[in-house]
Amino acid sequence: MGKTLTEKILEKHIVEGVPEKGNEVGIKIDQTLTQDATGTMAYLQFEAMGVSKVKTELSVSYVDHNTVQIGFENADDHKYLQTVAAKYGIVYSRAGNGICHQVHLERFGKPGKTLLGSDSHTPTNGGIGMLAIGAGGLDVAVAMAGGPFYLTYPKVIKINLTGKLKPWVTAKDVILKVLEIFTTKGNVGCVFEYGGEGVKTLSVPERATITNMGAECGVTTSIFPSDEVTREFLKAQGREQDWVELKADDDAEYDRVVDIDLSELEPLAATPHSPGNIKTVRELEGMKVDQVCIGSCTNSSYKDLMTVAQMLKGRRTHPNVSFVVAPGSRQVLENINRDGGLENLIEAGARIAESACGFCIGNSYSPGTNAVSLRTSNRNFLGRSGTKSAQVYLVSPETAAAAVITGEFTDPRDLEKMGIKYPRISIPGRFYIDDGMFVFPEDVKGEVEIYRGPNIGEPPVSDPLPETISGIVTIKVGDKITTDHIIPAGSRMKYRSNVPKYSEFLFEVVDPTFYERAKQIKEKGKHNIIVAGLSYGQGSSREHAALCPMYMGVKAVIAKSFERIHKANLINFGIVPLTFKKEEDYDAVSQGDELEILDIKECIKSGKPVIVHNKTSGTTFEVEYDLSERQKMILLAGGTLAYMKKKAA
Repeated sequence: MGKTLTEKILEKHIVEGVPEKGNEVGIKIDQTLTQDATGTMAYLQFEAMGVSKVKTELSVSYVDHNTVQIGFENADDHKYLQTVAAKYGIVYSRAGNGICHQVHLERFGKPGKTLLGSDSHTPTNGGIGMLAIGAGGLDVAVAMAGGPFYLTYPKVIKINLTGKLKPWVTAKDVILKVLEIFTTKGNVGCVFEYGGEGVKTLSVPERATITNMGAECGVTTSIFPSDEVTREFLKAQGREQDWVELKADDDAEYDRVVDIDLSELEPLAATPHSPGNIKTVRELEGMKVDQVCIGSCTNSSYKDLMTVAQMLKGRRTHPNVSFVVAPGSRQVLENINRDGGLENLIEAGARIAESACGFCIGNSYSPGTNAVSLRTSNRNFLGRSGTKSAQVYLVSPETAAAAVITGEFTDPRDLEKMGIKYPRISIPGRFYIDDGMFVFPEDVKGEVEIYRGPNIGEPPVSDPLPETISGIVTIKVGDKITTDHIIPAGSRMKYRSNVPKYSEFLFEVVDPTFYERAKQIKEKGKHNIIVAGLSYGQGSSREHAALCPMYMGVKAVIAKSFERIHKANLINFGIVPLTFKKEEDYDAVSQGDELEILDIKECIKSGKPVIVHNKTSGTTFEVEYDLSERQKMILLAGGTLAYMKKKAA
């Protein structure tokens, strides 16, 4: 039997475990990336491991999230990141150089290699044939120290592409169609592997758009084969020597095959407040638009921005629309400038933002009250834009640009009636390349002293798992609670290296009184317990959604189901992820109930069932846990750092 592309890469990297579906395996990581919002804590954790240099082939520290630098905190953190990189042999990408996923695709991604990133959209590099996986910062720190990354050996789903995209229909519409088919829940432990004749019609940036938003489905990663299209992209980057051909065997067997005919797709949009709420643009036509934001790691490539620039050439932004463009990298900005695209955008009235995450994470360009905002980014969770009442729609650059012209939701195919022809953009045979915004380890001379500003504290450490968890249901939430709901992005992110301060904003979007309740319960010597519905922990890889609850005394989360990265983060920080056996058990628990999770330590150690006693209602119910032996040992120790210290001792 032939092998899938995913299986081929995994088998070359497995260092622990048996490669059978559902088993936990440990894989060697070739490359890592971090960004400044998650990286600060990751490097503090790496320092705590006592390793003299990173053990990977390549590790890159990007500054792309908190580049606005409001207050001293972000600037101090960036100086810390630069000095840590210099000391430990890490490439440092300075603020303004671009968004980690776009830049890594351009300058470092290699087909067939493994990449672990402390950002959930790391699978972007699956567009170049990498096995690229998002994870919590602590998992990335372990990989930098030479340890394996553990994952469940995945099911592989083939998405078979046929046909060719018609004018005005884009890669964004492909992944929105995938989201319509698979939704944002129920795909944990799977990999999307793209194949079929339609693949060769898509450029690497288009493929990267598709793999980027596979993260919204909750899959481990997404991957395209490495073919002649890949080779041409790498050649244009001056990196043809990094190319290898990679593809699945013709007789490879998949757990599921889904066919998508590219020629049958039409412009789509994700409606508020989930990337999985899909409608056709036709259904939304005529809705007035207040803001258009083009960019983010999903749609900010040379091709994306040159397409928009050509559409807007000689035209003006509608007077009722605020229009922002954020190039994905300095390279993209330099190349569209050289080819006339930047001039078109400026003349059309675009506000040119820094090459950074910016509006996508809500730390700039927040919409007005109740505003309709069209964005080419990947998430439209409630409040993520920085304005809770805003209505954010995710669309392609073409659909976004159509709204810039008309001031309303417009199917871009209708622009033909206005005399606007579909722009045919060719990727340059050779990009203009300037790596001057990287600081490479070999550039650093002499002894390095690590800078620590007053906002940086030591990583908090959890206590060992108690014999019995006895506490209060501090909050009960419903389905599809994201890490944005648990701990906000935006302006709050400057406190990411200051866990006590950042914890004050836990569940701010859902219930701003959570922190005070959790604080009071902790001060009384009780544990905090979170109760949740389906797909708890969707979205960002931010480990602070587990780290801050741990700091506030949360010892267990009982949910209907968990998303992969968040479940791993909970375990890393000594919080037990438990699942309800019955729907009615979730219904019977109320916020404020006092729960006892009896003999939890012994149950996990011996594999016995876990019983929860609701002291408030006088009832009991059984919960389940799905843990590998390694994960059990981590929880018993009180988290990964404690476990590693115990192992070392």
